[in-house]
Amino acid sequence: MNMKNELKVRALEWTGNSLKILDQRALPEKIIFEEYSDVMGVARAIRSMRVRGAPAIGIAAAYGVALSVMRHYSESEADWESKVAGDIQQLENSRPTAVNLYWALDYMQRVLDKQTGNPIQGIKQAAIQIHAEDIIANQTMGEIGADLIGDAQTVMTHCNAGALATGGYGTALGVIRTAHKRGVAKVYAGETRPWLQGARLTVWELAQDGIAATLVADSAAAWLMKSGELDWIVVGADRIAANGDVANKIGTYSLAILAKQHSVKMMVVAPVSTIDFTIESGEDIEIEQRSQDELLPECYINNESLITAWNPVFDITPANLITVIVTEKGAVLEPAENGVRSLQ
Repeated sequence: MNMKNELKVRALEWTGNSLKILDQRALPEKIIFEEYSDVMGVARAIRSMRVRGAPAIGIAAAYGVALSVMRHYSESEADWESKVAGDIQQLENSRPTAVNLYWALDYMQRVLDKQTGNPIQGIKQAAIQIHAEDIIANQTMGEIGADLIGDAQTVMTHCNAGALATGGYGTALGVIRTAHKRGVAKVYAGETRPWLQGARLTVWELAQDGIAATLVADSAAAWLMKSGELDWIVVGADRIAANGDVANKIGTYSLAILAKQHSVKMMVVAPVSTIDFTIESGEDIEIEQRSQDELLPECYINNESLITAWNPVFDITPANLITVIVTEKGAVLEPAENGVRSLQ
């Protein structure tokens, strides 16, 4: 799969023997690919947000399993499978909210269980297939979402749900890319504090494709909607419950409430692997809490100050605030009424 020539922006590159991960913490100032040949490195890259975005995390984990099998497999060692199982557990513990991580690890385990003889080639091919199919799914979602946007002229996105967060092309940005080709005139991107994925990643990524984007402060979203210029908000997701509740980057819930108030439509775009059919509602989704050091000024860290910080990475947007959920298997309109089990 020669993705290098197909994609201008890529977060992951498989060499055949190692995984190259674009360190997204350094963007847009520097483009740095770090190369990993073991699970410990891949898990650290996921945990530290070198790689981020639910689909990209799942793909990285799949390649991590392949690296583990390549490292541990030996016909003469009976315990190689237990070593791989330990590595899979390490990957599973790297991030708690993105269900794509668990989906990819489960898929890779099932492939591994079916292997006879030397499993290396089969497990490598399985990871490559997950990556390739994600790109195809993104392009399909782009077409479906753009059909729904229709003649609308102005969209806004939050965080980064583009090629940087997926195998390539993107979920929310995949829709925006396709809609832009069809004539959408203006794209707004929220800055997305505290990691500024919108300011550092989304506007940079769109610029690589020649798509102009206007950056807005998160706190300016309400006033933008009040102007009447905005038609759609288009976002990705890290986990979707069976009833259509969506976990996504912190601030998505705020945008959904504002959109309802101002009659702006709300679109969530994610592959079916992001849907967790084992949980009924967003109340069952674990919300990752990251270090307060990501928010606090350095002078407050590691001292006796009374100042602390609360730093949830995601929030839950209830289905009744969402106009449509778009997947590669189709779109669910008014998910509060229909849920998403029809996609199972």
